[in-house]
Amino acid sequence: MPGVLNQVYTDLLTQHADRLAVADTQRRLTYAELDTAAEEFRTEFDGWWSEAVARGEARPRVVILAANSASYVVAYVGLLRAGALPFLLDPALAPEEVRAVVAGCGIDAVVHDRPLYPGIEPSGSVTSGGYALTRTAPGAGEPMADRPEPLASTEVCRFTSGSTGSPSCIEFSGTAVHNAALSWRDATGLGADDRILCFAGLFNGLAFNTSLLAAFLAGAALWLPSGLPTSGQVIRFLREIRPTRLTGFPALYESLLRRPEPIPELAELKVALSSAAPLKPTTAEELRTRHGLAVCNYYGVAETGPLTFDPFPAPDHGQGRPLPGVEFVFGVFGDGTVATGETGEIRVRSTSMGSRYLNAPGAFEARLDRDGFYATHDLGSLRDGRLHLSGRAGSRLNIGGRKIDSVEVRRVLLASGATEAVVFAVDKRNGDPMLAAVVSGPEGLTEDALRGRCLERLASYKVPERVVVVPEIPTTGVGKPRMSAARELFHKATDSAFTS
Repeated sequence: MPGVLNQVYTDLLTQHADRLAVADTQRRLTYAELDTAAEEFRTEFDGWWSEAVARGEARPRVVILAANSASYVVAYVGLLRAGALPFLLDPALAPEEVRAVVAGCGIDAVVHDRPLYPGIEPSGSVTSGGYALTRTAPGAGEPMADRPEPLASTEVCRFTSGSTGSPSCIEFSGTAVHNAALSWRDATGLGADDRILCFAGLFNGLAFNTSLLAAFLAGAALWLPSGLPTSGQVIRFLREIRPTRLTGFPALYESLLRRPEPIPELAELKVALSSAAPLKPTTAEELRTRHGLAVCNYYGVAETGPLTFDPFPAPDHGQGRPLPGVEFVFGVFGDGTVATGETGEIRVRSTSMGSRYLNAPGAFEARLDRDGFYATHDLGSLRDGRLHLSGRAGSRLNIGGRKIDSVEVRRVLLASGATEAVVFAVDKRNGDPMLAAVVSGPEGLTEDALRGRCLERLASYKVPERVVVVPEIPTTGVGKPRMSAARELFHKATDSAFTS
């Protein structure tokens, strides 16, 4: 039966009926029109699903694989209304990663705006609301092996990059999602007159937690442009809709600084959000100096929801203050906490936390301490009540707002012919981060061949932009490749074209 989120959305669509709810370049819907469209989607989905009778599943598991649009919101609300379990997946994932999600999470159907990949065999399809609905194999009556069972309280699933090489599926209760939106609305002063211009994908926590349900709780308008947020596109929307809030990753703001002309519309924004990677201090200062724009480095973790906000962002304010319902402690996971002000691994407990990983039993729980604090693998501290990040523990890299597991990329390089591989981040001369790799391998192994193989198995943003092939990578006394030596080889091979 439809749960907490369906009831919340139903009430809000009635409450704010005549206000603009969601828009893109092709479609604008008031709250009442969104209500009607979601109901039409639910009706079509229910009819199609009852005819499909896929495995007799009472609560179908449905992946949404699509770009941002008003139709995406219609499909999401419609699935909640139908009592389905939506899985919000990054459409940039590689075919192999999507297939792993379908198999590992027991997906019954896909709502998609693009052709499905080879290997995801449809066993029945229909078009609804501009999207295709495709039931995945196996067909009716055929059980899926090792099909994991979601918790009864789970109402939506989102994904984070896992250390196993396939995306980890986070289960969220309706209450946790609602708490995240309420906390954000109240702490940031989001109101009915706000117009949110969101360039982050709705599958991502930055958009999902700050620009979807939170907007509807306030009766605000949500604008969802599709495509890459080039500086020209961003400026066009700034001028056309005069947003009060802008949501995007650091690359969006950096692209705006490459425009030589003034952008006075930026100074009109009440809130500008950046997340996934802290905005560089030089970028933040230049935005402030040239355009009068103060960007808030919102901090959130996929598994725990939104965590901080600063209504008055400044270069020395870090990531802002904890949101209501958020608690931080610092230290090495499994050990005692350290005094506030000291740097340690950030552990957090929030009222918007996920419940567990559906497709990785025990992995989520292993990162919780006995008091329910989640180990983020980020390093930081609280200073004057504000969170300051100081680094990353473990193997994950942050490239332009995307979290990338270097272990996963290394594994693919080794499977593609390399005998050893070191994956790391470097900065280009213009300051943009880039994923790079140094590999050793047999004679004839080439950068083009390795990158081509990676593109077959990984999302494009996980593929190293430069791969340097060398005869041998120096190792430590225990046989592990030396990172410093690999970096030195990289810079030598690329003629010092990168700064770090």
